[in-house]
Amino acid sequence: MRTASLRRFAATARRSRGAHLTVCGALLAVAMTAGAVAGGGDRGGSPAGAEAGTDAAPAAGALAAGVLAGGDLDAGIRALQSHLRAQPRDVSAWANLGLAYVEQARTAGDPSRYPQAERAFDRSLALGSGNEQALAGRAALSAARHDFPGALKYADRALEQNPYSERALSSRIDALVELGRYDEAAEAAATADDRRPGVPVFTRYAYVRELRGDVRTAREVLERALDGASGPADVAYVATALGQLAWNQGDHETALTHFARALAADEEYLPALEGRARAQAASGDLAGAIGTLEQVVVRSPLPGPLVALGELYEARGADGDRTKAADQYALVDAHAALARAGGVNADLDTALAAADHGDPEAALRAARAEWDRRHSVHTADALAWALHRNGRSEEALPHARRATATGYRNAVFLHHRGMIERATGRDGDARRSLTAALELNPGFSLLGAREARAALEDLEAAR
Repeated sequence: MRTASLRRFAATARRSRGAHLTVCGALLAVAMTAGAVAGGGDRGGSPAGAEAGTDAAPAAGALAAGVLAGGDLDAGIRALQSHLRAQPRDVSAWANLGLAYVEQARTAGDPSRYPQAERAFDRSLALGSGNEQALAGRAALSAARHDFPGALKYADRALEQNPYSERALSSRIDALVELGRYDEAAEAAATADDRRPGVPVFTRYAYVRELRGDVRTAREVLERALDGASGPADVAYVATALGQLAWNQGDHETALTHFARALAADEEYLPALEGRARAQAASGDLAGAIGTLEQVVVRSPLPGPLVALGELYEARGADGDRTKAADQYALVDAHAALARAGGVNADLDTALAAADHGDPEAALRAARAEWDRRHSVHTADALAWALHRNGRSEEALPHARRATATGYRNAVFLHHRGMIERATGRDGDARRSLTAALELNPGFSLLGAREARAALEDLEAAR
């Protein structure tokens, strides 16, 4: 991160409120306009948003001024629906409604909102062909559905209309990262930093640096971004990113401190709650970790926290915990089915969960399908592990090596690589990889760390 851009952050942070607040700010702007025009206009046509609720909202300006400032996304959607019933040709309102549905799907873990978002963006584009708001929204929607080539296509089209679109710049970085095109992602992050420095760009810049092994720069960028954060949403967003970075490096105490700061800003911020649970488990507070993750999955039953909770139940091993764990893994399958119905590609989630807690053959099919779409470090690791679980460790090894080749420090990847090396008779390499995993983050997974330690003991005994 260039120093000049970091210095500009204090001035630009007020314009950039993090992913959630950005959407709410856009909703607030259009909803307050709606308060002035709701009494007139063509009432022909029905907003796609009416599917989510047919009750007419009160005057949108009066509603939004109070609730959207506090991040009430549901109320903002109702205000937009009401406005669009009165002004069905409002191009920006349709685009903002689509963005709100994308955000609602993400925060609630409800992929059924994605088709509604798609219809809202399509309506906006039909009314205003090539408008940047809708194109940038389609980029965000494609990324949320794990259609990263589509996200890149729409982001590029939006940037042709507005080279300074923060949302399109951010989606472009996301797409290139998830496609495994890391050099291009670094260039895109530098471009975004020049054009629109702020929280969404800084956090992505930091992640690109982390993927290339430059943890120090990633931490510095995030710390400076946090120093300049101007509101609760920004604080929660950046502090959580810092917590996740610390967690990945095995610094669980620092991670807990960052997650606590995020939750002090927004006590219901789910990524911070999930991060705190993982750090609690690694620090020995198994009961606290389980209690925290139970809160998370009730509100947002996404595959990551579901698998993590299931593994914590297995690690605790109390009466009924095996059944509870199985229930969590079954919910992963249910969520994947729901995601696919909403147009989401769920193969990576399926591969990761099924390899350890389901059908290894299904895991391999999903991992191969995902690898055919994109060659990121995460898909390389998923394919390597699925191959290993199917007894094809020699075939897995090149993918495990590729997953760890960028410099990205990830204990899970090192654990997987070490187990694969052991299975292929490369005992020295296995000892180095497994030791590196446990030294980097000894609490990366209670079950995984237990397996790594047992494998190391066996390797030492066989010397």
